[in-house]
Amino acid sequence: MKLLEERILKEGTVIGNEVLKVDHFLNHQIDPVLMQAIGKEFARLFEGLGINKIITIESSGIAPAVFAGLEMGIPVIFARKHKSLTLTDNLYSSTVYSFTKKVSNEIAVSKQFLSQDDHVLLIDDFLANGQAAVGLIDICKQAGAHISGVGIVIEKSFQKGRALVEEQQIKIESLARIASFKDNQVVFVEE
Repeated sequence: MKLLEERILKEGTVIGNEVLKVDHFLNHQIDPVLMQAIGKEFARLFEGLGINKIITIESSGIAPAVFAGLEMGIPVIFARKHKSLTLTDNLYSSTVYSFTKKVSNEIAVSKQFLSQDDHVLLIDDFLANGQAAVGLIDICKQAGAHISGVGIVIEKSFQKGRALVEEQQIKIESLARIASFKDNQVVFVEE
């Protein structure tokens, strides 16, 4: 997605060899015009698959997932990282390790919102080592839900995440695929 790649080049900051900071438009401050374009692109890429729900993880996946849900006219569920007084039991859960934050989180979705009748699209902001995607896939499998696809805003293709999704034979579409970081610059996968 050319518009997204341009924003990454203009406003993204490469930190070391593995981290891309995009808090100008995705991870802290959100650009709703860009998110609307992202939502439309996900809707186009996964059209005709009978998807009736979108699932993401709080918090950075919520904006692109909501705009995709708006475009597709379907509800969006976000897996919670922290339990609350209103989300304590009758849950599907999985443990997800964040390499960026160096912490494990137990993510949870209420059983009331996900069942074997659902055809879901998983959406997340980043795909790197694949732990968030694997955790969401695990939750969907617990529910018996059909996973119609995985939509990623930014993929770091030089890490193992894509392989973990593909080995489960799930359709995956990434809007921006990064081949490497070279001299503090983003190098995109040539398509």
